Amino acid sequence: MNIGISVTPRQLSELLLNVSPVRPVFIWGAPGIGKSSLVEKFAEAVGMPCVSMLGSQLAPEDLIGVPQIKDGVSHFCPPGIIARREPYCLFLDELNACTHEVQKAFYSLINEKRVGEYTMPEGSIVIGAGNRSTDSAIVKTMSSALINRMLHVELRASHRDWLEWAGANQIHPYILDYIKMRPDHLFTPPPKTEEPFSTPRSWHILSDALGEYGDLPDIETIGLLAQGCLSSHHAVQFKAFVKQIRSRYKLASIIDGDERWPDKPEDRDVLYFLAQSFRSQLVKELPRERENMRPENKEFVHKAKALIKDLAQISLEIAQMAVATADGVERLPDWFLVEIVRDLPRLAVKKD
Repeated sequence: MNIGISVTPRQLSELLLNVSPVRPVFIWGAPGIGKSSLVEKFAEAVGMPCVSMLGSQLAPEDLIGVPQIKDGVSHFCPPGIIARREPYCLFLDELNACTHEVQKAFYSLINEKRVGEYTMPEGSIVIGAGNRSTDSAIVKTMSSALINRMLHVELRASHRDWLEWAGANQIHPYILDYIKMRPDHLFTPPPKTEEPFSTPRSWHILSDALGEYGDLPDIETIGLLAQGCLSSHHAVQFKAFVKQIRSRYKLASIIDGDERWPDKPEDRDVLYFLAQSFRSQLVKELPRERENMRPENKEFVHKAKALIKDLAQISLEIAQMAVATADGVERLPDWFLVEIVRDLPRLAVKKD
């Protein structure tokens, strides 16, 4: 499904409040991005019970019901889960994972809020959700007739919205601090291979796992837990982040000149993490155009070039990584790269 535009969780909540009472809404998004929890939160906000049905686990009769004979006439009895007398929010999760026969059974429920002889109470709301075909999830092509019965929107991850939610839901402080530093690690698209990948849900799982240990486990156990929940690269970085917290190295102190880059072989993973974080700081602090530099920017540039030089003396490869341009990574300003290459020509190595 090609929506063309996506919304944050905050924008989706606003849209549901205004649109779903009058028209069914379908939410597209990757696994673990928070579709289900947002719908449940919405239902709670409007004071309705949320009834969830998984399309991938339904047969047509689960919706239409089974026939009973009364006075010589057959009547279809809808399932008790939806045959309610008070208004409610019906959440049809994984709707595009069900068979076309089940999709047909949903037509009248979505369009008219009716199944056979049962009509949902006045004020009830119908919301659907599903993964995209690019997500390596179990999905089936949604019929044009079903698509045309709903308003469609695609949900994207927002670190700001997630951090606000996480701060109120006892997410582990290490995870909160890590996502604040590396917001780009909150979500990564599902890989084509069978392996864990980072999503708001997987970070939540990791938080729950860490919380069960009470006092935090040793660093190797933290690495094991992270590898079981997150993308491999993010897991390595999170482990190094925790190791850095437990050590004396802090990026702010290194930038201020109070500490130096860690140079011991056993701290190479911490050095890599700090260099990645330093690069993110450069992207955040440096203006895209040199003429827009403020006095504090000029001081930071002077410090940054000295730090990159020191980093190159410890590990040329990590220093190159800190300034290199790569696919999917926001590049440093061109003017800064020109100055780096001019002052540190050893870093002018083409990266694959």
